[in-house]
Amino acid sequence: MTEVSVEKIKKVLETIRPYLHSDGGDVVLLETTKEGIVKVKLTGACVDCPMSQMTLRAGIERVLMQKIPSIRRVEAVN
Repeated sequence: MTEVSVEKIKKVLETIRPYLHSDGGDVVLLETTKEGIVKVKLTGACVDCPMSQMTLRAGIERVLMQKIPSIRRVEAVN
């Protein structure tokens, strides 16, 4: 992925952040790969939340993949 894609990812994450913040959590972009994998770190309340995998898949990954079709997967790194 190019630097432009990183900027697009950051912009999309900014649209998701208010929902995470409302529950005391957040997400940080750590890395992108040429294969279209985006690695993020969930922070705040998201770290210990039993619903964090659902937040990752149904929220963060779904939105990123809709907005940026070159993304193949989003992975949480702790």
